[in-house]
Amino acid sequence: MRRTDPEGHGPVRYGPPLPGDGLPVLPELSAVLAAAAGRAEAQPVGGAPALLEAACGYWTRRGLPCVPDRVAAGPGAPQLLLALTAAVAGDTGDVLVPRPCAAWWAPYARLLGRPVFHVPTPAEGGGVPDPYALLETVRRVRTEGGDPRLLVLSVADDPTATVTPPELLHETVEAAAAEGLHLVSDETWRDTVHDPHETVLLSPAEMVPDGVTVVTDLAGALLPPGWPAAVARFPAGEAGEHLHARVLDILTALGARIAAPVAAAAGYALDEPAPVTERREAAVRLHARVAAAVHGEVVAAGGLARPPQAGRHLYADLGPLLEALAEQGVGDAQELEDLLTARLGMPAPGGHRFGDDLGALRVRLATGPLLGGTDEERTECLMSPSPLELPHVQRALMSLRSAFDDLRDDAQRREPPR
Repeated sequence: MRRTDPEGHGPVRYGPPLPGDGLPVLPELSAVLAAAAGRAEAQPVGGAPALLEAACGYWTRRGLPCVPDRVAAGPGAPQLLLALTAAVAGDTGDVLVPRPCAAWWAPYARLLGRPVFHVPTPAEGGGVPDPYALLETVRRVRTEGGDPRLLVLSVADDPTATVTPPELLHETVEAAAAEGLHLVSDETWRDTVHDPHETVLLSPAEMVPDGVTVVTDLAGALLPPGWPAAVARFPAGEAGEHLHARVLDILTALGARIAAPVAAAAGYALDEPAPVTERREAAVRLHARVAAAVHGEVVAAGGLARPPQAGRHLYADLGPLLEALAEQGVGDAQELEDLLTARLGMPAPGGHRFGDDLGALRVRLATGPLLGGTDEERTECLMSPSPLELPHVQRALMSLRSAFDDLRDDAQRREPPR
């Protein structure tokens, strides 16, 4: 991962990718991609009609009806967010994001030369700013001569793996709407909720239909991360029509088209045939079990972490192990990232890559690397009724436990006698 300066400290503008599922590609998806590989024609900017129709069906099944002329597709959510930021913020607008937030949100505003202001999230979870902190941030920015226009948020969050309660989301969305902010709701992880029967997930677009653009990267639950495709749903009305047209202008200038074979696979996945939904549900169950096991290891070692509710990751705060980490030369998130990446043999990006304070000892841990080193092992995880009992998963969890046990034991040795 690229660092901003030779020491690897200070602001980080290039973050880690989305946590992958670590699983082999679904054969039916591969077949659709291969069948489209012989097509020579390029996809139109914004997506062909068949893809847009599939996206409309996907959102309609989730209570967000739409029509194709209010949908755009692009080669990944970052390109769509870049175009949305340029269209909404323009040359003078400011962008607000939660702290922490997905690593890829802020760089696109900075690329456009637009200021990014991080707003604290409440104790209940990440992804959505605290409503009172949001109002105070907007007031402060305006007092200092700024022009806040865009708020990016995520109900099912990367990096914290939490899902925002509807009542808190409603307060934040109301506050943002009252201040005239346009919202971009990143719903990449909405289909990876671990317990959909107990966890209520609402989209901000259900609350403020005229003021929210929804973006979904299909790498969250439908496509492999190496097949970049994403879709955006724009509000109805004149303002939504103008925003949609402006985003298409920017995507055209960028040449941001989905590759034709990937578009075919994306359309197939968005239609949600049985093979896709069955794989998705099995993958969610698998990653939920592994994430719960990782959470248990972090907490047993003395770290802090909210129980993961969505996604394929966990956000851990190792601040309680500060003294033990300091003995190993770890004083900030970058040094924690270096230590755990080396010890665990897997990427462990520090919280500074998600907009958190460099001095906070926080890290995102992904579950995909714990599923095995071969397609056979990963498939076995997917098919097993007890994946945590598989030898290769047990070895991976034991390695994780050993690394955290060492930190816990060091911390306990340094505790003063009672």
